[in-house]
Amino acid sequence: MKLEPITEFLLQIRNRLYRSEWRQFSDIVIHADESVVKKHGLYAAAKAGDIQAAQGLILETATLAGVEKICELMADKQPFLLPVHAVEAEGRNPIPLVLAQMLSKMLNLPLDTAVVQINTVSHTGADGFTRLAFPALFDGIVQPSEYFLVDDFIGQGGTIANLKGFLESHGAQVIGATTLTGKAYSAKLQLREETLEALRKKHGSELEDWWLDAFGYGFTRLTESEARYLSRADDAYSITTRIVAARRQRDHRLP
Repeated sequence: MKLEPITEFLLQIRNRLYRSEWRQFSDIVIHADESVVKKHGLYAAAKAGDIQAAQGLILETATLAGVEKICELMADKQPFLLPVHAVEAEGRNPIPLVLAQMLSKMLNLPLDTAVVQINTVSHTGADGFTRLAFPALFDGIVQPSEYFLVDDFIGQGGTIANLKGFLESHGAQVIGATTLTGKAYSAKLQLREETLEALRKKHGSELEDWWLDAFGYGFTRLTESEARYLSRADDAYSITTRIVAARRQRDHRLP
């Protein structure tokens, strides 16, 4: 069955979307279970832009065990802490910035906010195909140095993968990342060889060629969760139609 044609809007995204090789990328450090964070009384206000609520949320849910894991990953390195500046449907989400500020003070690490997300993706509550159709895009001044990324939530991992790709395509190196919450299985971003083989076996080379044309990178640079999600789809045609349909359901404005 013929795959869905790639739209102009996907091609416009491709020109600003970056992914880089995984190179033994460490698992994401997740501080707290998703239910603990999202059911917290301060979560909604924090997500919607209340900085004091974000500070209280982080103080009550971030863990010393998480901080210790971050220290282990960094060893004797002094990377820039870079929070994901995301614009959510409810307002500007300050949780990543506040978490990065707290880690900066605790670990005496420099904070960098010169790289920002340049589009609104509204991933909160979205299904996997919508997340894939609306990747987070980044721009800004990149230091030729090491970075450690900070976000509030890890789902399929596309946002962190795209930020990593942007930084490394501009001469930096990303040594790890942390999030306040997310599902435990989402912590592994680096694609496993067996997951890649299963995806290729099920959907064939035609889908990977379509993916490369649409997004500018091949399956080897998918996250583990993204690849598993695509592997569960019935066929390649349904994947391409769902992604294109997700784009069409929103305003035809370029991100």
